[in-house]
Amino acid sequence: MTGTTHARSGAVSADSGFDGFDPAAIQFLADLAEHNDRAWFQPRKAEYERLLKRPMALLCVAVAERFVARGTPLLSDPVRSPFRIYRDTRFSRDKSPYKTHLAATFPWIGGSDAGGGTDADGGAHANGGYFNFQPGEMYLGGGVWMPHKERLAALRALIRNDPERVRAAIEEPGFVAVFGEVRSHESLKRVPPGFPVEHPLADMFRWKDMVFGRPLGDDEVTAPTLPDTIADGLAAAMPVLRLLNGLG
Repeated sequence: MTGTTHARSGAVSADSGFDGFDPAAIQFLADLAEHNDRAWFQPRKAEYERLLKRPMALLCVAVAERFVARGTPLLSDPVRSPFRIYRDTRFSRDKSPYKTHLAATFPWIGGSDAGGGTDADGGAHANGGYFNFQPGEMYLGGGVWMPHKERLAALRALIRNDPERVRAAIEEPGFVAVFGEVRSHESLKRVPPGFPVEHPLADMFRWKDMVFGRPLGDDEVTAPTLPDTIADGLAAAMPVLRLLNGLG
């Protein structure tokens, strides 16, 4: 996979290396949050590319190499994994042109969303990992975020029909040690019709997705060991990601 990844990346190669994000990258995004307009950003676009865009691409190359070394079936690609800094404002009341965070997704290889299942503004529907770079909100996580109707139905059916398998994945000691527990971004007020309220995992029927995550310190994202932090963390998440891979 790494050879193919490097061929697609063009300017990025395995030899270029990743040395950690410069602390100035954190300040750049903090400043962007205060001056989210083209008049501020355009004169600083080269700075954005130096501090954020290119390091993120290099990070994805380094993470890809570690995925291969560990046998982790996730895709890390310097072109497809990072999200664009530009917001899609067509259907949003907020017309701010730029995102105030940088992010990358690492979808399951061979899954239906391996090509990049995202919404117009960068929300990932794919099963896989996710890295977020944002002042005060650095984190590593994953799962399946706000899945489409069919996948959500499959998730609920899995919880209903095989609760012991679900528990074995989400309570696996290695996963719990790194990420704690799975959760949902949003839940229904009640268990939906057709699902038993007396089920041992009944509360999970109300979930609209299944995700997990852990915060990262600024010292972790500015360190050259960040690719290992990401790869080791997502390796620990394999029980949950393998569980979610079967949802279709």
